[in-house]
Amino acid sequence: MGDGGFEQFVAARGQRLLRVAWLLTGDAHLAEDLLQTVLARVWPKWQRLADESPEAYVRKALVHTYASWWRRRWRGEVPHAELPDRAAPSDPFAGVDLEQTLASAIRALPVRQRAVVVLRYFEDLSVAETAEVLGCSEGTVKSQASKALHSLRGRLPATAEEVDVCE
Repeated sequence: MGDGGFEQFVAARGQRLLRVAWLLTGDAHLAEDLLQTVLARVWPKWQRLADESPEAYVRKALVHTYASWWRRRWRGEVPHAELPDRAAPSDPFAGVDLEQTLASAIRALPVRQRAVVVLRYFEDLSVAETAEVLGCSEGTVKSQASKALHSLRGRLPATAEEVDVCE
């Protein structure tokens, strides 16, 4: 595959990779910046990567690049003691509210736990594949997933009725 192979790869897998970037960053514009940065770094190496598994390489680069960005930036988040009011039962945007609540809860996780959740549950990678992408042991993936899920359960409503999505 030449440069055209890179273009085909981006055209075919770009939206899925952008989703991974968005799940990591929680911001559409920052996700686009993250993906663009990673693709710019991958392009010179494309000849070497094309015959292996470039998607796994790009996914791993997304996680590592995001983690390095995260360590360098103040995220500007200010914790609040009270949760926002819930939507009315007839709210047609309850599904969007639930999605935003989930995205917010995922963004509140530490970087390693967030990466594990995104790779395991949104990208549907196995424990072994996640460990390979993150460069850690399978036990670390399992423990980070357990901690992340425990944290998410504490932050999210227990049932759909609590966010009025069943009305």
